[in-house]
Amino acid sequence: MNLKRRKFLFLSSSTTIGVLILGFTQVLQATQSVTKQVNKKPVPTAKKSQLLLRFVSVADTGTGAKGQYAVANAMINYHSKNPYNLVVLAGDNIYNNGEIEKINAVFERPYAALLKKKVKFYACLGNHDIRTNNGDQQVKYAGFNMKGRYYTYTRKQVQFFVLDTNSNTDMKTQLTWLETELSKSQAPWKIVYGHHPIYASGAYGNNPEFIKTFTPIFQKHNVQLYINGHEHHYERTKSINGTTYLICGAGAGTRPVGKNAWTAYSAEKLSFAAYEVYTDRIEIKAIGTDNQVFDRGIIPLK
Repeated sequence: MNLKRRKFLFLSSSTTIGVLILGFTQVLQATQSVTKQVNKKPVPTAKKSQLLLRFVSVADTGTGAKGQYAVANAMINYHSKNPYNLVVLAGDNIYNNGEIEKINAVFERPYAALLKKKVKFYACLGNHDIRTNNGDQQVKYAGFNMKGRYYTYTRKQVQFFVLDTNSNTDMKTQLTWLETELSKSQAPWKIVYGHHPIYASGAYGNNPEFIKTFTPIFQKHNVQLYINGHEHHYERTKSINGTTYLICGAGAGTRPVGKNAWTAYSAEKLSFAAYEVYTDRIEIKAIGTDNQVFDRGIIPLK
């Protein structure tokens, strides 16, 4: 092979290699450019759970005495930092005999600051409330927002079912109503409340008849929370067949409380309970008259 041919072959090979290198470099640069553009896109983050509703509950309040005002002031303080517009008032709203003539002293004055801010109280009847005219005047009292002796209402994705748990109620008719309303409910969160406890570690203890009557209904219809008073203490149970039972009856006075195997937390302390309902959970706080949280619990949505 002569010198000219060798030179030609060498130059051709060099040119081919150069073209290949140039092409690879261009492809690499293009790939890096695309990668950079992809990396600039925001990384999807987990969707935050949305706060649906904030409310509080309290019971056995209607004394008009120092203890009631202390709890009411704590409720007012909590509202100033965590606004809410709903109070579950779980019975014994007027001591000692449910006399509606006392309504100013035992309800309108203690909660005046909340009522002025358009906070609505939704009451049920306690055993003291039915001592005068079977509580009929309380049912008709506009400030208690009662649609009857038992009734239901909905806030956001939460449906409340309010019971008359007194011994003179027509329980058979009421249970039929409860079953019907729960079966119709499309709400993901179902909360039932009444005055009397189902599970309790205080002076009255468990109610075997209520356990037999209500707990199968709660389990069948996925009731996540039952709230009550009557016992003058705070108590939160662990989940019992899918339902948490919460006593908030220390709204004006207290009595001693013990514990059971199913008790998550109990305390003899003037207090109310606060709830934040999210799309996937309910967060519970127990708050004393010193404005401090002394118990926290979570109910997950199932």
